[in-house]
Amino acid sequence: MNIENKKALILVDLQNDFCKNGSLAVPDGDAVIALANQLQDYFGIVVVSKDWHPADHMSFASNHSGKKVGDVVLVHGIQQILWPDHCVQHTPGAELHPELNLHSINHIVHKGIQKTIDSYSVFFDNEHLRATDLTNYLHKKNVTDVYIMGLATDYCVKYSCLDAVKLGFNTYIIVDACRGVELNPGDIQAALQEAEAVGVKMMSSAEIMEHSGSWRSDKK
Repeated sequence: MNIENKKALILVDLQNDFCKNGSLAVPDGDAVIALANQLQDYFGIVVVSKDWHPADHMSFASNHSGKKVGDVVLVHGIQQILWPDHCVQHTPGAELHPELNLHSINHIVHKGIQKTIDSYSVFFDNEHLRATDLTNYLHKKNVTDVYIMGLATDYCVKYSCLDAVKLGFNTYIIVDACRGVELNPGDIQAALQEAEAVGVKMMSSAEIMEHSGSWRSDKK
């Protein structure tokens, strides 16, 4: 079997709470769902990640007396931005967007499951103390190239890309299939520049869909 340049599409956090009317809605986040559905047809391996927080997660402002969303606190010596309650396990907000095609998804990664530490990346928690099962899964599938899209550009997408490069994957970000939070003006562009500086390649969904052949033959 030829395993050279085996490709996987990683859909980051396409969940209700990050989309329209969600508790932590990313501006225009719903716009990437249609692209996610289209792009799945070009990959033999499709992975989706889910934020999967306990209700008492330390990233929630509601769990810090006197603090508000956007404040930065120290938790066990680690800086943490405080967010609204979001993607709480087994709640509607944690579910994948209802218009997302699930038929081609091969693997689901749950992250942010530990109460005391957040997890932006699909590969590790924010201090790299625990790994998700994604690296092992991709290695078992002989994946060499990962194409990353989703929510949000300046947090979970960025950190997933940075970790993918460190892990040795050829890493691509599908720029038009991402949307960002932009807590501060310029955050999205800065995230893309940081990713590009470490070797992440920028692509558009059109470049993938114009590819002359489907990569579905990679599916095993």
